[in-house]
Amino acid sequence: MKDNYGRIIDYLRISLTDRCNFRCRYCMPPEGVEMMEHKEILTLEEIVRLAEISAGLGVSKVRLTGGEPLVRKGVVDLIRRISSIHGIGNISMTTNGFFLEEMAEDLKKSGLTSLNVSLDTVSREKFKTITRCDGLEQVLRGISAAKEAGFNPIKINAVALRGFNDDEIISLADYAVKEGLLLRFIEQMPFDLNHESSFMAAAEIIEMLCEKHGEIEALEYGKRILSAGSGPASLYRYKKSGLITGFITPVSNHFCGSCNRLRVTSDGKLKPCLLSADEIDLRVQLRNGSSDESIRERLISAIGLKPESHELHKHRFGSERGMSKIGG
Repeated sequence: MKDNYGRIIDYLRISLTDRCNFRCRYCMPPEGVEMMEHKEILTLEEIVRLAEISAGLGVSKVRLTGGEPLVRKGVVDLIRRISSIHGIGNISMTTNGFFLEEMAEDLKKSGLTSLNVSLDTVSREKFKTITRCDGLEQVLRGISAAKEAGFNPIKINAVALRGFNDDEIISLADYAVKEGLLLRFIEQMPFDLNHESSFMAAAEIIEMLCEKHGEIEALEYGKRILSAGSGPASLYRYKKSGLITGFITPVSNHFCGSCNRLRVTSDGKLKPCLLSADEIDLRVQLRNGSSDESIRERLISAIGLKPESHELHKHRFGSERGMSKIGG
């Protein structure tokens, strides 16, 4: 599938749930957000059907997100079913890691090919402050279990926020070197107008890391470390320590020109762009007896709505949903 700007769309991100066992301060308030009713969420059968139709259009990679995807009942079986779909060669997941210790081996056996774990600090007290959950040790054990299960590389996703966890950047890098993890820093995306005081650009983080880990060299696509796919991250190796970091820069240097993805929210709304207000209701078609061909046409028309780029530079954020509602 190609969009109006010649980009090949072969990557589908599916949110399994809007529920999460954490209450991260930059994501939701202490009491959480209003949860959708179970009937509003796509069933596992509907997700599998959507993946099958998408694969017929050229989608080869599926990422499962949340909320926290591992709180969704039946997730292991869902992965097994998606992995059997002809054309789907990569199934990945973004998780907070809390349930990995008990689930990593089953996830690997079911066909999950890669893991991203969100981790903004390796300080227990700061972890409690950020997530409102005393769960750091469980997350770290989960990452170890994922390594033992054979996931490699495991990507650690960290959002660096000035005055919040910017003093943890070096500690996170040291942890990644010790454990052999691929550390990725994601620029904070401005879902509101109050982000400027905490925003840190990738260039500033690189400068901090160079002081500790030495000069950097850019990594080209196709090297072994990228075998699981690097997505939109620019990757660097630090010559002194061997640390490999990725930087995802939707603000300071957006990658819209190579965007290859569509997103489906847990309630079945397809978003051609994360930061656009456009949403196409797939749940209605999945439940009203529409044929696969009709849904296929709906997906093709949605690709036609994919904008050339977001408009963050114009302070236009489009979507009224937070990330917990869209799917990370």
